Amino acid sequence: MSSRLDKHQHGAETPRSHDSKGDLETDTDSWHAGGSVFEDETLAKFYEPPEEYEGKHRFDVNARWTVAEEKALLRKVDLRVCLFVCICFAALQLDRGNISQALSDNMLHDIGITTNDYNLGQTIFYVSFLFMELPSQLISKWLGVDRWIPFQMVAWSIVAISQYSITNKTGFFVTRALLGALEGGFIPDMVLLLSYWYTSRELTIRLSFFWVSLTSTTIIGSFLAAGILKMRGVAGVEGWRYLFLIEGCITLVIGIVAVFYLPPGPTQTASKFRGKKGWFTEREEVILTMRVLRDDPTKSQMHNRQYITLRDLWKSFSDVDHLPLYALGLTTYIATGTVNAYFSLTLKSLGFSTFNTNLLIIPSQILFIINNLGLSFLSRKLNERTIVASLGSWWQFPLMLALVLIPDSTGAWQKYAILTLILGYPYAHPILVSWNSRNSGSVRTRSVSASLYNIAVQLASIISSNIYRADDKPLYKRGNRVLLAIIILNLVIFAFTKVYFILRNRNKQAKWEALTAEERATYLATTKDEGNRRLDFQFAH
Repeated sequence: MSSRLDKHQHGAETPRSHDSKGDLETDTDSWHAGGSVFEDETLAKFYEPPEEYEGKHRFDVNARWTVAEEKALLRKVDLRVCLFVCICFAALQLDRGNISQALSDNMLHDIGITTNDYNLGQTIFYVSFLFMELPSQLISKWLGVDRWIPFQMVAWSIVAISQYSITNKTGFFVTRALLGALEGGFIPDMVLLLSYWYTSRELTIRLSFFWVSLTSTTIIGSFLAAGILKMRGVAGVEGWRYLFLIEGCITLVIGIVAVFYLPPGPTQTASKFRGKKGWFTEREEVILTMRVLRDDPTKSQMHNRQYITLRDLWKSFSDVDHLPLYALGLTTYIATGTVNAYFSLTLKSLGFSTFNTNLLIIPSQILFIINNLGLSFLSRKLNERTIVASLGSWWQFPLMLALVLIPDSTGAWQKYAILTLILGYPYAHPILVSWNSRNSGSVRTRSVSASLYNIAVQLASIISSNIYRADDKPLYKRGNRVLLAIIILNLVIFAFTKVYFILRNRNKQAKWEALTAEERATYLATTKDEGNRRLDFQFAH
């Protein structure tokens, strides 16, 4: 499509700005160029937002703005929206991740369950999480993410606090199930919310911040746990109970704030709690609307409180072009997920104390943050997804091979070093999530595909929870051989995905270029193809 828009990107008309007074600016050297389907006379009418779209009153194809102006506005959005989203994600991680720290305080022994029972509990959690992925996304699309996300946060925080009272296997399984069900869908809900504010290229970087907040929370949580678990014995209560109680209260407060803070979208920030005038001026709302629509015009085809019909749902389910990305979601994180789930137990088995175990987790998280951000920025700079995203698996391969081959007599610190490097790998999730969003081509498909991709990720978590078994501990040699095979399979799928999208693009481009200008106009006016099925859509890879 870019080749057909070049003529518009180089000054077919004089750029002008849009503000509340309607003043015009003609300093074209400093203005951000238009360059989108809205400057193409043939395509524009097929992408104009419907009246129901919440940003319709800010839609202006003639809107122009300076690059400096856009950067300043983007910083404002980062502080107002992305930062709070990261805080909400931190709350999620605090409540779903502290189970690992609780294990280091002998939680399993205190409530009388085995590591296999723990595996089953985690499987229950991930199955519940998985089954709520799609329903949660459908509910948030209907009610609005600004309403559904705060409800989720408050509800799961209450369950997280109730873990203080666990006394047996049944209580452990029930709280795992409830937490999974209430937290399921939260991540794709947040991705949907961010897609209202950012372009596809910007989304990758913001999602990397998203998962950095997760890792930062793990680090902060490790420090908190190291201190809170010292309370073991206070009033005759185990330290892990205080851990669930205190951290659950923290996330409850964040959830209550989210009830009043989260806005529905860029043009709907005014409220009693956010200010009667909202966060942005009229001109800023125009820029926020047009910059996102110029990047992806399909984002206006559904408003942010519109439900997805069964027919729309079936169209999204039958989109086979997303299958390679779902396969990557299934295989990319199993190895590290397995190692991470047992990291604290492994360190304890290597002879480290509870206090030292929680502190020794931190170096892997710091390395993870560095590699996570580095990978996302590299992907954006090169405008490359498949090869860059596969670097995480190439990183894991020699380390997992070493873990399989090292003798049992290898020292604790050497084993710790290998495990730390494995968990500090370059994390491809921000790239894959934004890639999945970019290749959807419509809000309907994007909403469902985000859930289906995350379902694949949760299936990976279920698999991860069952690879290390009690009869294979403490070194889990058999399990590590399985993980090594999965890493190799994942690299094969990355190669297939690259080839698949290259061939799909060539096929679609050949069909499109074979049409005359009149035939293209007729196709756009009459086609039943939607989103990424259209001939004028090219897949990112």
